[in-house]
Amino acid sequence: MGKKKVMLPADEVDMETVKYRDEKIEAPKLTGIVFKLFVKLIEAPLIGSLIISHLKHENKMVEMLRNTAIPEAPMFKPEFPPQESETEVVVLDEDGKAEERVELALKILPDYDPAKSWSSESISPFRYWKIRDYAYAYRSKLTTPSIVADRFISAMDDFKGKKPPTPLLITYDPELIRVQAAASTQRFEEGNPLSILDGIFIAIKDDIDCYPHPSKGATTFFHEIRPIEEDAVSVARLRTCGAILVGKANMHELGLGTSGNNPNYGTTRNPHALDRYTGGSSSGPAAIVASGLCSAALGTDGGGSVRIPSSLCGVVGLKSTYGRTSMSGALCDSGTVEIIGPIASTVEDALLVYSAILGSSPEDKIALKPSVPCLPNLNSHQSSDVLGSLKLGKYTEWFNDVFSPEISDKCEDILNRLSEIHGCKTVEIVIPELNEMRTAHIVSIGSESASGLSADYEDGKRVEFTLDTRTNLALFRSFSAADYVAAQCLRRRLMYYHMEIFKKVDVIVTPTTGMTAPPIPSAALSYGETDLQVAGNLMRFVVSANLLGLPAISVPVGYDKQGLPIGLQIIGRPWCEATILRLAAAVEELCVTQKKKPLQYYDILKGK
Repeated sequence: MGKKKVMLPADEVDMETVKYRDEKIEAPKLTGIVFKLFVKLIEAPLIGSLIISHLKHENKMVEMLRNTAIPEAPMFKPEFPPQESETEVVVLDEDGKAEERVELALKILPDYDPAKSWSSESISPFRYWKIRDYAYAYRSKLTTPSIVADRFISAMDDFKGKKPPTPLLITYDPELIRVQAAASTQRFEEGNPLSILDGIFIAIKDDIDCYPHPSKGATTFFHEIRPIEEDAVSVARLRTCGAILVGKANMHELGLGTSGNNPNYGTTRNPHALDRYTGGSSSGPAAIVASGLCSAALGTDGGGSVRIPSSLCGVVGLKSTYGRTSMSGALCDSGTVEIIGPIASTVEDALLVYSAILGSSPEDKIALKPSVPCLPNLNSHQSSDVLGSLKLGKYTEWFNDVFSPEISDKCEDILNRLSEIHGCKTVEIVIPELNEMRTAHIVSIGSESASGLSADYEDGKRVEFTLDTRTNLALFRSFSAADYVAAQCLRRRLMYYHMEIFKKVDVIVTPTTGMTAPPIPSAALSYGETDLQVAGNLMRFVVSANLLGLPAISVPVGYDKQGLPIGLQIIGRPWCEATILRLAAAVEELCVTQKKKPLQYYDILKGK
């Protein structure tokens, strides 16, 4: 084998002897004019390839991909072994009507009386209005979707005047919102709402089709080469439930970044600290939910892009199993790591939106053979017994590898309370080859992104991308076919390790991110920035769910000393969304008294 390192087959690795290796990223942190010069250099024919090659060597990518013999066969998209059935669940018909799934989901939620919240002069501690609060207000004629629509539009007008620009939505049409709201108002007046989602305001990330809005992917030109003729499948399902689709939410350009920075349209600000990033790439969806303007939003998650901004903005982000939701109508519909998922202010609202959009594509039903979709029966007397029987896998050295110990301390506290109050058991686990996993993920998502954008790149559109996107594409385009195949061999190894772990535990728990919301450098507003150390901190815990297609959810569990939100991530077995939703609901309940109102918050339901 020459100088190649030879890996043991995965099934011969003694997982108990694995040593944790800190992630070390060697890359410059750049913004402003220096960043612009750097991009010119890495795109230059000779010196560019030398710079990229140096960076790959420094980060041991060449060692992992080209100088290592990997005995496993490649796995080009997630392949899941059969899973045990979940207990105390309700089965949903993924081929049925979305509104019928939503109504069934409504029945399994815990008892709740919206009238008490509505009649209170103030809600203390702070909490977001739930979808059930909106439905109660509409049905009781305390307000109408049209009145709420006017308040939403007024808030959007407020954002127009902000300097520098901080848009939540890239594309939106007030008249379209008013038309949808008027139709919903009429249905309530006639006593015929379509579902609990009727009249609920939902934003759609700019890389998911929502007719008649263009899908720009937060670029300046993509809508010109990809006209939109219909809704994405997930959006169409929400529309049949009566949801009011407010427009296309801001994002990191083409989803190729974790900060949410966007020089094209303005960078969305974190509602808890306006000088901080939201996280990305679903920056607009998370911020619009955290600001109280929408009960939910749809995002895409190929490298934590739903969970990272949800964690940084203090809301809930759900990534389902790969193939659980149809990607038809998304810009990234041919990838092997990405899903469309809900961002919501509460776990139950994420559950309701998820029940509407779920349903595998015909192709994925053949290739992946998904288990039937289930929801946890949170109304069942046996639900607490099921919760108490859960085993939570924790890799302590990984869990504690965070920028600030406040993050791991808050998450650890929640695990202790789950044990004390519900009887959940935390089990120590070890996950081998985490650095290899990160490399396999970036090669997978990077190669797939570069392939999808190749024609536009070669057609002269390269210079129209942001500097950040151009930097990423310079790296992604340097990956060879051999690199991609090696990454897929690593994917199979890592799937084996995780399936072995899931024989001992029901979920894996981690902080969602390794740091809270990072500050926005002033120069980055105009030029963007590259900061792979920050990206590494934000992505440290999220990539296994993408590379291996596992379901995962981020739930807010508190704040650091600066008042910035902290999220706990729960990763589940394939197709076991019910389990992670059940545990997430319990975590949320434990944290209900800790909720803080964001600095940027709009009460569009009551108009206060």
